[in-house]
Amino acid sequence: MAAGERGGAAGDSLSIYSLGPLIHNPQTVEELEKKGVRVVESVDDIRCGKVIVRSHGITRPDAEALAGKGVTIIDATCPFVKKAQEHARSLSRQGYAVTVVGDANHPEVKSIISYIEPGVPIFTSLAELQESSGIRKMGIVAQTTQSFENLMQFVSIALKKIQEVRVYNTICNATVLRQKESTAVARKADVMIVLGGYNSANTRRLAEICKESNPRTHHIETAGELPPDALDGVSCVGVTAGASTPEWIIEELLARIRATWREEKIQVSFYQ
Repeated sequence: MAAGERGGAAGDSLSIYSLGPLIHNPQTVEELEKKGVRVVESVDDIRCGKVIVRSHGITRPDAEALAGKGVTIIDATCPFVKKAQEHARSLSRQGYAVTVVGDANHPEVKSIISYIEPGVPIFTSLAELQESSGIRKMGIVAQTTQSFENLMQFVSIALKKIQEVRVYNTICNATVLRQKESTAVARKADVMIVLGGYNSANTRRLAEICKESNPRTHHIETAGELPPDALDGVSCVGVTAGASTPEWIIEELLARIRATWREEKIQVSFYQ
């Protein structure tokens, strides 16, 4: 028994954990799991070893709990997420109510909110903002994958209701560029394909934006999910991919399209 326990402890010391999926792409997460990266949902599931903090960041309580465990922390939090966390904390300490523009259930938004001081009013939806009253000072930050237009909707409402509004544009530059480029391609293409995880906020947002410009927009995770009739009767196919979509998944889709269409008929937009 003692020998088995020692063996388990030694094994744990070599373990690599990810607190939540490292990125919102199931195929990539599956490949990492094959290489020994264990995805866990709670700090309590981690005893020792190395822990990768995902790009979306983690909540302040989780960060403090990890530090208390003495594990090796590999912080892969996106710099834009860190900025949003810092701004949210600073605003709340200066007496501002805080609006976080984004999906309240997304891990990134939860991490940002956790840095707001207790007792400070927090808003995450247009409805909450419209119904707010008695707020004299408000600070606004955004989930890094939001569109600039969505951020400005919140800013516009806040300016009409609140005397002092401070805004930090925490949207990732690459996200803005990707959305603009994808919109341009969607307008030219007969059919638009958005490639990436269904649980990826930035990929879902890309699909929404592309669909506004091109109703024939398909959001798929892999080439195998492309509907058989998606390319029927079209001469130009547009392709874009979410930030967390790996290159090999993109290449698989392009190969499938090229097997049917001449390469010059394909409009492609994605960032490495």
